[in-house]
Amino acid sequence: MKKFNIRKVLDGLTAASSSSSSSAAQPGTPSQNDVVQETLQSEHFQLCKTVRHGFPYQPSSMAFDPVQKILAIGTQTGALRLFGRAGVECYCQHESGAAVIQLQFLINEGALVSALADDSIHLWNLRQKIPAILHSLKFNKERITYCHLPFQSKWLYIGTERGNIHIVNVESFTLSGYVIMWNKAIELSTKTHPGPVVHISDNPMDEGKLLIGFECGVVVLWDLKSKKADYRYNYDEAIHSVAWHHEGKQFVCSHSDGTLTTWNVRAPAKAAQIITPHGKQPKDGKKPEPCKPILKVEYKTTRAGDPFMVLSGGLSYDTVGRRACLTVMHGKSTAVLEMDYPIVDFLTLCETPYPNDFQEPYAVVVLLEKDLVVIDLGQIGYPIFENPYPLTIHESPVTCVEYFADCPAELIPALYSVGSRQKRQGYSKKEWPVSGGNWGQGTQSYPEIIITGHADGSIKFWDASALMLQVLYKLKTAKVFERARGKEEKPSTDIVDEDPFAIQTLSWCPESRMLCVAGVSAHVIIYRFSKQEVTTEVVQLLEVRMQCEFSDVDSPDPGGDQTPTLPTPGASSSPQEAEPPTQPSTGSNSSDGPRDNIPCLQVRSSPLKQSPGYQVELVVQLVWVSGEPPQPITSLAINSSYGLVVFGNSSGLAVVDYLQKTLLLNMGTSELYSPSDPYQGQPRSPRKARQPSGALCDSNDGSNASEDRCKSPTSAKMSRKISSSGEQKPDQAGRVPGRRPLTCKKRINSQREVRTAAMMSRKGGICRTISAPNCYAKDNSFTRSRSSSVTSIDRESREAISSFHFCESFPRKTDGQVGPCLLVGTTQGSVMTVALSLPPAGDQRLQQSLGIASCGTMVRLKGGVLTMALLDFTGALLPPPYESWYDPNASDEEKEKVRRRRPASPPASQEGQDTQFAVVCSEKQAKVLALPSQTRLYKHNITETSFVLRADVVQMAGTNCIACFCANGHIMTLSLPSLRPLLDLNYLPLTDMRIARTFCFSNLGQALYLTSPTEIQRITYSQETCDNLQEMLSELFTPVETPEAPNRGFFKGLFGGGAQSLDREDLFGETAAGKASRTLAQHIPGPGSMEGMKGAASGVVGDLARARIALDERGQKLGELEERTAAMMASAESFSKHAHDMMVKYKDKKWYQL
Repeated sequence: MKKFNIRKVLDGLTAASSSSSSSAAQPGTPSQNDVVQETLQSEHFQLCKTVRHGFPYQPSSMAFDPVQKILAIGTQTGALRLFGRAGVECYCQHESGAAVIQLQFLINEGALVSALADDSIHLWNLRQKIPAILHSLKFNKERITYCHLPFQSKWLYIGTERGNIHIVNVESFTLSGYVIMWNKAIELSTKTHPGPVVHISDNPMDEGKLLIGFECGVVVLWDLKSKKADYRYNYDEAIHSVAWHHEGKQFVCSHSDGTLTTWNVRAPAKAAQIITPHGKQPKDGKKPEPCKPILKVEYKTTRAGDPFMVLSGGLSYDTVGRRACLTVMHGKSTAVLEMDYPIVDFLTLCETPYPNDFQEPYAVVVLLEKDLVVIDLGQIGYPIFENPYPLTIHESPVTCVEYFADCPAELIPALYSVGSRQKRQGYSKKEWPVSGGNWGQGTQSYPEIIITGHADGSIKFWDASALMLQVLYKLKTAKVFERARGKEEKPSTDIVDEDPFAIQTLSWCPESRMLCVAGVSAHVIIYRFSKQEVTTEVVQLLEVRMQCEFSDVDSPDPGGDQTPTLPTPGASSSPQEAEPPTQPSTGSNSSDGPRDNIPCLQVRSSPLKQSPGYQVELVVQLVWVSGEPPQPITSLAINSSYGLVVFGNSSGLAVVDYLQKTLLLNMGTSELYSPSDPYQGQPRSPRKARQPSGALCDSNDGSNASEDRCKSPTSAKMSRKISSSGEQKPDQAGRVPGRRPLTCKKRINSQREVRTAAMMSRKGGICRTISAPNCYAKDNSFTRSRSSSVTSIDRESREAISSFHFCESFPRKTDGQVGPCLLVGTTQGSVMTVALSLPPAGDQRLQQSLGIASCGTMVRLKGGVLTMALLDFTGALLPPPYESWYDPNASDEEKEKVRRRRPASPPASQEGQDTQFAVVCSEKQAKVLALPSQTRLYKHNITETSFVLRADVVQMAGTNCIACFCANGHIMTLSLPSLRPLLDLNYLPLTDMRIARTFCFSNLGQALYLTSPTEIQRITYSQETCDNLQEMLSELFTPVETPEAPNRGFFKGLFGGGAQSLDREDLFGETAAGKASRTLAQHIPGPGSMEGMKGAASGVVGDLARARIALDERGQKLGELEERTAAMMASAESFSKHAHDMMVKYKDKKWYQL
């Protein structure tokens, strides 16, 4: 596991740096640095990967240790994933990144051999928590095609593309001089090359006999001692795999024409049996029609019944479009098990590791391209085991991720209790067979939750505590909408080509359990958590008409006092109800006119049964405006204490009261600026409004006039269709092939006005202020006269809403009392304040309207605003107020017991003093302001050449800091409030938009991102977590006794009928076989070997480790010295012998006879 050396940043040098200058407080304001004692130092930070969750991306090979019960999976990118019991996982990576073509366990030895596509083999040590490579061997002249390591042997057979077989000592990773050449193995009369080696195995009953399969169809039984072929078996079709019967008298081959041939070892002339499992048998006795290749076959015997033959592939060619199948042949029965994805590999799990005993198979592990399935062979119908690993992250492509560390303790049990009812039935009743390893002894005890949003509209909650991952609960948001039943019903209102329910962003309040999600079809859904099942007769719906530009309607000064206006009977209270009284509320979607006032999806009209868990409270949909689709939602926030949801896009922002089911505010971004604001970017029109200030809309004013008055002359050109290739589109690699997007039919509006009580009352009016009772703010509220000419540059650089933050703060500089506020950040770096006026809690909250007033710009930064937060005068974080969770379906008494407003922050500010810090971070810089004076205290330019992708204010070591991830791969942290750089590491260059979309920080030094379409990588930037990582990680290797070898029996021992052993050391050792060619392969010591351990010994136990290594080296040198001494003695003895022979030879000869 890779660790990074921190570039320690000297504390206190921030002020001296011009690029990260800190500005002192202005005169008259107390220096906040004297008050806040910052405790975070650069020593608190260290960056390292912790654990990787999810299905291995692009798997290529698999192996299983039947004694340790550990499963290994290799991938096409050189990754290695190891799995044990639930919660025991490990990730390793080959540096070369070459595909893993084969894996071989040293059974019960805590080691694993991997063979890569770059013709290298590696020995991994699994006896340590973070596996390391002990040795590597790189072949230079030949390409590796197959490896075989016999049980309890240290000699590894390696077959090559040239047809040769080399032998490697896995202890020293050196090549033996013993080589089986292809031209010696095949018959001399053969004129063609037999092709690559596709199979190697030794006879289960005779280790001296090696079975070699060549691609052309030739199989050779090689006698290792005599170095010649005993038998050769020929078949016309290419071979894909070979499997032995445990008695060593028969073997089975699978071929490219879909046939299985069974051979008797001593009868090479003709196959004992030829079958085509999926071929149609002609009646005239002719050869059956060829089928697809059988890629692999395994032959496993049982003591009590018929043997099992398991194979993949071999289907008939006429089964076009049929999914991949695994075939299980047992006696006379043949079961064909369809898989959801193509089969990469499979392994049959058996009770014994000995190949010469009855195998007793009990399960089959099937590795698919995007799933791992384990089949129970012991139950009728072959049910599958319930998979305990978090391998379903990619069930639908992940579109957004949020990470919450240190959540309320009761959340995980609550989510688990409702999620446990969602589990499928019909699984095998047996325990999961991959059960090796032990959990780590972690010190982290705080709850962690990960939420993933998916392309199909589903949301998954995961328990991520203690470096594990387990799915808790799954929410399907698409249930709220009608689904199209056929292609002809695909609506023309859809704004995405596929996945119309995909989750774009979400906001979650862990304390109140309120959830708000925004989808790509410009819809927002608000959910409450309940433990009781309910049936919702009518889904509450609110439609919002958001336009890009506004004109011709003057707005009052948002900073001044507003005079409430009374609703006018007949006037529209919601955007979709702006209509003449004589016409029904119907949206236009006819062929002769532009689409208008219609949403992208149709909310279901039938009753909705809602199971315990998250239940729909309100659906908000943006509608089409004059033929233009609604803009994608870019930011979202929910606050349970205020009962508000706010969302924004490039058109502006909308505030919704989800308690009263009303739209409070619908405003363009430019309307948030005050008239005297220096940051107001767009020109103002000198024209006056058509109606005097404070006037109400005429009750007879039709919808067309109203819409024309609100519509910008350029609004028809200012909408961007949601691009399928943009961030909203999930990875193609993660999408289920062949799935059609499901969308709704043309909208029917005749029943739309009955969706909410507010719509049925029709009491609202077009308000100039937001404090009028029971009224919506129409699109043109708070609008000002705008220039009718907007350049194309202005259209392209339109300011969008990028972030929100609810808080209890000072809306204006002159305020001395904190109150409910909303901070709004934009893509052009403005942070604006919106003051909220809340009625008292209880019944008045449900009956009286909320007041909203824009208070202008607080601060301006370079780049789009990413995150905002508030600190008190001691530097402690002031979280947004929240309401504790209560069950909405419980009795009123129980609700009242739980419902209580959270106490506000400091009640007042003494005149002339600042009591809060506002922290704002953008794509380029961070600033800290004092409130209420809005004086800039500190500023730090984070990056000049790149930009920040994700920034969060997080809790760390008992205090707070800003954590940033830049597009250039740097991860940085800044202290608060002084913005001192504490960490700056080049960790991960941005190579994929997936990383940018999913990277998120959380409290206590935790972060994560989607490293592939199927895997989540968790990292830590906490020194404490890095130091404790070894204890927290799970152990793969556990001491287990190897099962006893099968009993040979009295008669077999007497007459020699049992298994024949072989002393391979005598055959393959240097003494007998000599040395291998030095140019054939290069030995590379791994970082986990003696050479690699030298650099690894550091830290507190470094001295002990170095001493231990020194002892090991001393022992190693002594051993080498002893070997050299023995070699010298042998050489001296040999010299003495030759000298004696020479003396005897010439002793009696005269000088002239020499």
